[in-house]
Amino acid sequence: MDTSMRLTLWPLRLLLTLHLVAVLAQPVLAGRFLTGDIDAIAAHGLVGSLLAASGLVLIGLTLLYVLAGRGRLWVAPAGVVLFLAIGIQVGAGYSRDLALHVPLGVAVVLASVLLAIWVWSPSAGRSR
Repeated sequence: MDTSMRLTLWPLRLLLTLHLVAVLAQPVLAGRFLTGDIDAIAAHGLVGSLLAASGLVLIGLTLLYVLAGRGRLWVAPAGVVLFLAIGIQVGAGYSRDLALHVPLGVAVVLASVLLAIWVWSPSAGRSR
């Protein structure tokens, strides 16, 4: 792995790992709210908003990884799609559209798990 790849991959790994932790906290916080912990919904909303904000950083890091690090091309569009999905997810949550919020949440969790697994795989360290 060359220096430019290493310099762009490690921040991406760190962000996607932290992103995954936050994403996995979301169903736990929602479940706590449903079991009567009213304060958990405020934390759920805060974490969702932080995920949306970190999505902008994710887009920047994926672009650096692709352009400067010569990483896999599909990673940048995947970061954009994840950012957009989280934005829609936050909007659906605040509008209480659970018919969209719950299945989209499952999709965001799945995509986040897959991206976090991939970013730590040997394939992520290979340039194109």
